[in-house]
Amino acid sequence: MKKVIALLLVAVLATLTFAACGKKTDDPANAAQLEVAVPNDPTNEARALLLLEANGVITLDAAAGIAATVADITENPYNIKFREVEAAQIPNVLQDVDYGVINANYALAANLNPVADALAVEGSASAYGNVLAVHEDNKDADLTKALVAALESKAVADYITATYNGAVISVVDNPGDGTDASVDYAALAGQTITVAASPTPHAEILAIAKEILAEKDITLDIIEYDDYVQPNLVVDSGDVYANYFQHVPYLDNFNTENNTKLVSVAVLHVEPMGIYGGKQATLDAVKG
Repeated sequence: MKKVIALLLVAVLATLTFAACGKKTDDPANAAQLEVAVPNDPTNEARALLLLEANGVITLDAAAGIAATVADITENPYNIKFREVEAAQIPNVLQDVDYGVINANYALAANLNPVADALAVEGSASAYGNVLAVHEDNKDADLTKALVAALESKAVADYITATYNGAVISVVDNPGDGTDASVDYAALAGQTITVAASPTPHAEILAIAKEILAEKDITLDIIEYDDYVQPNLVVDSGDVYANYFQHVPYLDNFNTENNTKLVSVAVLHVEPMGIYGGKQATLDAVKG
């Protein structure tokens, strides 16, 4: 009996040894599954996935473009699990995932700087310039022109450069003095412009424009929001005059899905999206 048990133990050990030798420990498919958090709104999810693709992490269906979702991933060599999260919440779940792809405004609000802290950053974000948006009925109004002139001023451009050190980049060509020669500012005196904005950096930038407009006796009332939906709804309804928080692809998609009638009247800055480390301190886990 003892001899039989001994033979069985030998057989089991041999099987385990063979299995261990046959397993490639350096094969990404055999490693612990990585998890990456990406925004769950249509255009920012695509933007995040395109950044991951640019860094060799995944391959997307080329036809998907800026409408890509995780369903358009054609190659996932590292067997990544994607956690689709509201963009504003990704900094809050970063510690629970391996990587998070975060919009710069939410990164800054979480004390993460795209230049200093991101493991990879968009090479060019020109297609994602953040815009000032109004209801289409107000696109040519003097209040709109006055607000645009203030935001396209040299004072605002200089503030962006000095404050954000490359995390936010002004895209205004030839910034002006903050006024529009075609506007009758005397006729606007005493009026108030309400603007919906995310706290960082949009509300901070608007604070500079507020000072410029105050010199013309125009009040700028900045209303902060922490989501991407309400700022568009309140402008479309007329409850708020303008908003400043989004890029054109998001605005276009929102109009299509919600039958809203918002238009961009100025492209003001870009915020490079970045890949940030959660459980991982480097991109080594997705570099083969």
